[in-house]
Amino acid sequence: MATRRTPRFKECRHLGVNVCGHPKALKRAESASLKRTKKISEYGKQLIEKQKVKAYYGIMERQLRRYFSLALKAEGKTGEALIETLECRLDNLVYRLGIASSIRMARQMVTHRHITLDGKIVNIPSQAVKVGQVVALKEKDRSNAEFKKCFLELNASPLPYLERDESNFGGKLLMKPHRSEIPVQINDQMVVEYYSK
Repeated sequence: MATRRTPRFKECRHLGVNVCGHPKALKRAESASLKRTKKISEYGKQLIEKQKVKAYYGIMERQLRRYFSLALKAEGKTGEALIETLECRLDNLVYRLGIASSIRMARQMVTHRHITLDGKIVNIPSQAVKVGQVVALKEKDRSNAEFKKCFLELNASPLPYLERDESNFGGKLLMKPHRSEIPVQINDQMVVEYYSK
């Protein structure tokens, strides 16, 4: 299985946004030596927006193309449908609920069978979570100090479409997320333009 192995902080500085969620990710971004001097073309801007999507959700090019083709068939705006679909991936919801401290950790937790979906162990990070389904940490792993610290200290106030359940170390997808509620700094239209060429 292919995984993204690029240096996280370097990627954040290149894209200009904190895609990994680490508080120190953009610490060196203000340095004069790292400032861009060349003007970016329209294609370059579209490419950066597309790279942001891949970085935010920890996916590869082939997966993103597949999600884009699904978004083309969905109702409403293609760009919004793309982000809303990606937001409902299992690994992403594990991260959003605070069970993991990063999308990479969330992906690893899922593949290593630490996460349950409606009580059943799932090891596919790209699994689409439906409205009403419950994502939780496996009961056997709830005593793990690292997992406990993540869940109890991170993300105490979840997003409007999620409900946390601290007693069961998990949460539920209450409704389909709306693009305006999703905390990612991406110009959806530019991503659509990139793939429409």
